[in-house]
Amino acid sequence: MFTNIPGYPRIGSNRELKKACESYWTGKISLEKLELTARLLRQQNWEHLQQAGIDLIPSNDFSFYDQMLDMCLAMGVIPARFRPLQQKLADPACLELYFAMGRGYQKNGLDITAMEMTKWFDTNYHYLVPEFDTQQQFTLLSKKCVLEFEEAKRLGIHTKPVLIGPLSFLILGKIKDPALNNGILLQQLLPVYIQLLAELQRAGATWVQIDEPCLVTDLVAADKELYADAYTKINAAVPDLKILLTTYFGGLQDNTGLALQLPVQALHIDLVRAPEQLDSILPQLPSHMQLSLGVVDGRNIWKNNYDDSLSLIQKAVQALGAARIMLSTSCSLLHTPYDLDLETDEQVLSPAIKQWMAFAKQKVAEVIALKNILAGDNSLLDANRQAMQNRKTSPLIHKQAIKERVKNITAADAQRLHPFPIRQQIQEAVLQLPLFPTTTIGSFPQTAEIRKLRADLKKGSITPADYDAQIKAAIREAVQWQEDIRLDVLVHGEFERNDMVEYFGEQLDGFVFTQNGWVQSYGSRCVKPPIIFGDIQRPAPMTVQWSSYAQSLTNKPMKGMLTGPVTILQWSFVRNDQPRATTTLQIALAIRDEVVDLEKAGIQIIQVDEPAIREGLPLRKADWEQYLQWAVQAFKVAVAGVQDATQIHTHMCYAEFNDIITSIAAMDADVITIETSRSQMELLEAFAKFSYPNEIGPGVYDIHSPRVPTAAEMEALLEKAVQLLPARNIWVNPDCGLKTRKWEETALALRNMVTAARNSREILTAAQ
Repeated sequence: MFTNIPGYPRIGSNRELKKACESYWTGKISLEKLELTARLLRQQNWEHLQQAGIDLIPSNDFSFYDQMLDMCLAMGVIPARFRPLQQKLADPACLELYFAMGRGYQKNGLDITAMEMTKWFDTNYHYLVPEFDTQQQFTLLSKKCVLEFEEAKRLGIHTKPVLIGPLSFLILGKIKDPALNNGILLQQLLPVYIQLLAELQRAGATWVQIDEPCLVTDLVAADKELYADAYTKINAAVPDLKILLTTYFGGLQDNTGLALQLPVQALHIDLVRAPEQLDSILPQLPSHMQLSLGVVDGRNIWKNNYDDSLSLIQKAVQALGAARIMLSTSCSLLHTPYDLDLETDEQVLSPAIKQWMAFAKQKVAEVIALKNILAGDNSLLDANRQAMQNRKTSPLIHKQAIKERVKNITAADAQRLHPFPIRQQIQEAVLQLPLFPTTTIGSFPQTAEIRKLRADLKKGSITPADYDAQIKAAIREAVQWQEDIRLDVLVHGEFERNDMVEYFGEQLDGFVFTQNGWVQSYGSRCVKPPIIFGDIQRPAPMTVQWSSYAQSLTNKPMKGMLTGPVTILQWSFVRNDQPRATTTLQIALAIRDEVVDLEKAGIQIIQVDEPAIREGLPLRKADWEQYLQWAVQAFKVAVAGVQDATQIHTHMCYAEFNDIITSIAAMDADVITIETSRSQMELLEAFAKFSYPNEIGPGVYDIHSPRVPTAAEMEALLEKAVQLLPARNIWVNPDCGLKTRKWEETALALRNMVTAARNSREILTAAQ
């Protein structure tokens, strides 16, 4: 019985890759030093998996930025706007081009916007979206996959190279020309893809993992037909390679027959998300095919319930025999932190809760443990059963009063007093804002000084009074600066916040935290998700102190800034012992209490961010309605406790809104701010076609890139927005929070943004 790991975290147990990349970008270290760091991280991962006893060890799961961006470079998918840069470079596949595609490029006489970025299925990981146009010439530009296989081979480790499948690569990309379709593109892509596989075959690879996660989604008929053609040609071209076709994040369902007819040597299925699919696959599995069982959760941090996994494994062994079975995690461990053993501070993570958890290193051990239990090691099983029972009955988790409050939620708890048109008139009279009001999404740059201030407070090297005084000084400076550049609606800057979810989780019952539980969000951006282990409530106000202080410094409206219940859920590791809808409503009630307290404190505008509501959408449309019903209800419960004059904002970013526009409207936020800059206002078209009734702030510049847009560039975007929406309903703002940016670029970009808004205001007023 083989053991298999689809992928492993790549940022390093101490975020070494993040630090090296950011040092390279700022010129603090050389390219050679960056590449040395990467080699060491790869070696550590390979050696750990080898020593643990894993048979199929992944390679090419490492990435400097994103695996889809890696595939773009491998296949020569370079957007047209980057070709002038590519022509200037001695190496057309070098890291300078690679990072420019991910981050944008603004030097040496070139000003190039970054590639679009969106969520990887229903995770909080972001991928770079491939772009296909009629000028696209596929070519084997980068052999990173082969080089890393050979690198591991020199260390005495025979790996299983990992590639994004050709169909998922195309389906997840964006076609820029209506004359193209996936069928045309596949004909051009496949010879290059096969060329890469042939290089791997020549290098000595035996197994290659090809990821086709789109097989767990609703595929159109035309794309389904392409799968058989693609894999038949792959099988014929590289007959000596064994292909492990890998699916995850859901069940194959109606694509089961399609997947099982493909000429591959093994199929990987996610039995954590979709255990029911095993019953339909086992009778149909071709006799030549092995089955990789994803029984250990690659998406969450809870210890595996061995009894549940063993029942699935034993069913498969009985049907197929042990020799045709592989034991595996459900998906790549990219989505989990490195190592629970690094959590040594019992004040942060108590042993009582830690006993129920497993990070990437422990999940690898769980795969091996399941194999050992099948071989007769019952001591492992007994210990696991005891941990499961402790969790089921623990008073740390279950609070009856909270459960009762959720049970007693009524329809009236989720409704504002009057419809939006009435609220809009009241809010316009109260707030007295100009046409195209300017604001930001909430956070300002987190300088090294601010981060050190928070760290010093945690270490106890400064007093809470000293900390409060310095945070107030930062807020005063930020408020004065916003007034100086003439922003219309201000924010306090969120200097006291480490993360938009972690900050709230630290103040809510039912959450616990880690010291080193980092996971990659995009590029070098890492997050340390809170862990929801029990029933949730708010013991005290969380933000009122800082928002009230900031409002006292200005006569302009000051936004209260909160994170919404669905986003807190999505960006946390969530308890798996009750429905997610129930957990979300518990969070919604806690946020509702905070919204009401902010209003009582005189805050007239309250923003409740829900950037994750789209990413939480189930992968199958048949499951959407149920999810959207409870997700929208949770948001409305969170915000509906205020008067009509209080303006409720929400924020969403990096998502396709077309499919859920009705639900977004049902949320009934007075103002929604969205990401539209990377798509050049393309995403706004969904709101226009729907005749979205409420106010919208389409992001006019991309904060995920260091480039600074000109005022004219933002004016052009606003001109597009006015063609799509009533001018009365348009706000002007960046596309996301500014926490990760530098102050120099932020200051210039926001000044340009205010100039663009004022110019657009004057032009429109003169035309009327």
